[in-house]
Amino acid sequence: MTGGPATATRDWTRDLRDALGYPLTSDARLLSAAVVALATYVILVLSSFPQFSVQVLSTDPTDIGYAVTALTREVYLTTGYLGLALVATYAVLAGVAVTNALALVQRTRRRSVSTIVGVLPGLLAAGCASCGAGVLGALGFVGAMAALPFDGNLLRVGGIALLLFFLGRAGDPQTCSLDGGGRA
Repeated sequence: MTGGPATATRDWTRDLRDALGYPLTSDARLLSAAVVALATYVILVLSSFPQFSVQVLSTDPTDIGYAVTALTREVYLTTGYLGLALVATYAVLAGVAVTNALALVQRTRRRSVSTIVGVLPGLLAAGCASCGAGVLGALGFVGAMAALPFDGNLLRVGGIALLLFFLGRAGDPQTCSLDGGGRA
């Protein structure tokens, strides 16, 4: 064993920094990360109170701005600045994760399907933080969110931690090796 835990932590931290910086390497990547982040934020906020969202959007789909604004205020009133910051942080990280995953998929297009399967955990992690507000709310268990400690913020922190873990494992999609070998 050459490095130990300290070296592994330094490598993971460097890989996380590289993964977070990857969308900043071109305007197209930055735009795609921003679009995914905005879409993720809208989905997270609309899923926080799905009945209201369905009622407003079924009446007039152009009222999406009103629905997002009203529900952003509700997220703030329910969970405070911390909850709103966690939702926004999660949306930004989801944008980065999806942009990086798309780059990995493009790299593996000529390789076997098994290498693409390695990218899937990062994409699936992009839906994790919304599980609490989104899935529970969509299934009619809105009251379950009230039973969660810290108004569901702990679930959001868990989703963010999962995203950071996968981003740190993947690193920069331009330099990471998908076949289990060393760095390219």
